Amino acid sequence: MLEIWPKNNWKSWGNNMHLIAGLGNPGEKYASTRHNIGFMVIDQMVRDLVSVDKTWIEQKDFKAAVFKTPEIVCVKPLTFMNASGVAVRRLADLYKIHIEDIWVIHDDIDLPLGKIRIRRGGGSAGHHGVESIMREFNAEDGFMRFRLGVGRGKVEEKKTMNQNMVHQGIEKYVVSTFHDNEAGTVRTLIKHAAKALELSLKKGIDKAMNQYN
Repeated sequence: MLEIWPKNNWKSWGNNMHLIAGLGNPGEKYASTRHNIGFMVIDQMVRDLVSVDKTWIEQKDFKAAVFKTPEIVCVKPLTFMNASGVAVRRLADLYKIHIEDIWVIHDDIDLPLGKIRIRRGGGSAGHHGVESIMREFNAEDGFMRFRLGVGRGKVEEKKTMNQNMVHQGIEKYVVSTFHDNEAGTVRTLIKHAAKALELSLKKGIDKAMNQYN
């Protein structure tokens, strides 16, 4: 079993073990896309909290990359987005983590770029990774969500008119990379979201919601 000890005293962060899942698609092709902001944030959180060279271990039985301490299990599912729930459910079962102690970090096209919304429950809003987790646990609410705004793209139908993207266009948009002029906002979003996770662990979700929502 992987045990990596952090720089700080994690045991002061509470009695329940938490499972923190950053959602994304595996592979270099998708590494810098909007859909992978969950991977980017959980990577940043782990970098901020530990001082070891090797942090993530690929666990093929769980279809995930895993980072574990005595207090948290961090997971990056290595299935594609629409099967993210498989890894989350298997690891939750292994470590007997209750659904209310599962936190999911994911992109949200309905939030402006850079915006963070922390909430428990609610619908999937068409996010395939969230839908997969709901299916695996047979539950719509219960787990906490860190929704990260990646903006909503537009398509040009005519030279003089833009319209909101249709479903197929949205799916293409979320696997697109960020534009150069968005880079600064994205860096700030990743930094703030990682800090929101750390604050949630140290001081509680309500404190993070008050500061970052």
